[in-house]
Amino acid sequence: FSYALSEPDAGSDAGGMTTRAVRDGDHYVLNGVKRWITNAGESEYYTVMAVTDPDSRTRGISAFVVEKSDEGVSFGAPEKKLGIKGSPTKEVYLDNVRIPADRIIGGEGTGFETAMRTLDHTRVTIAAQAVGVAQGALDYALEYAMERQQFGKSISEFQGLQFLLADMGMKVEAARQMTYAAAGRSERGDTDLTFFGAAAKCFASDVAMQVTTDAVQVLGGYGYTRDYPVERMMRDAKITQIYEGTNQVQRIVMARQLLAGVQAMI
Repeated sequence: FSYALSEPDAGSDAGGMTTRAVRDGDHYVLNGVKRWITNAGESEYYTVMAVTDPDSRTRGISAFVVEKSDEGVSFGAPEKKLGIKGSPTKEVYLDNVRIPADRIIGGEGTGFETAMRTLDHTRVTIAAQAVGVAQGALDYALEYAMERQQFGKSISEFQGLQFLLADMGMKVEAARQMTYAAAGRSERGDTDLTFFGAAAKCFASDVAMQVTTDAVQVLGGYGYTRDYPVERMMRDAKITQIYEGTNQVQRIVMARQLLAGVQAMI
């Protein structure tokens, strides 16, 4: 399954989507373009958000299952991305795609709520991805620091570098614990999942970007080359601050949850 929510002019403002789904007897006919779709062209099935009632904004969005083999479904060229190049990202084109009416998920107008509730859970997976990238960068930086010799001794013996490594380790572990806390809430379906999912994703991805950048610094000139893996980790980390909602959007989500009285019970 691929998740088709974003559009060329509807990214953070998902409610501004223009893809339409029009009821026609026992079918719906879908038209529109979805952008930034992970594994597009590889996945057999697509959860597509489309407008069924254009006068109701987010309450007029519905969710559908579209199959790769449906007539009228096609894909754009692979995006030329900074990172995560092992995962294809393409546009999905829907040109008079006619699907049975029973392919709707839930009822008409429930798609946006479905999308937001889904993101509560999937943001935890992005946090886990970020922790993994950050841990990999820390592991490599530690190994390099212990082996690299300068001024007649291992660079790991220099206090300035030790402070940098300590901060990296501290941040990675804090991100891991926040991710575990969010994952538990996702598993249980706790009422504060929206806050914790956003917080874990935001914090862990910021940590991943900082730690991978610091890992490049530890390796110096070598870290800037493709002969060593940390530059790839730095490029891969960046997307975790962007997809499943930018970190600016995560802070909006968290603030709204706090102002609504949602508090973690520890």
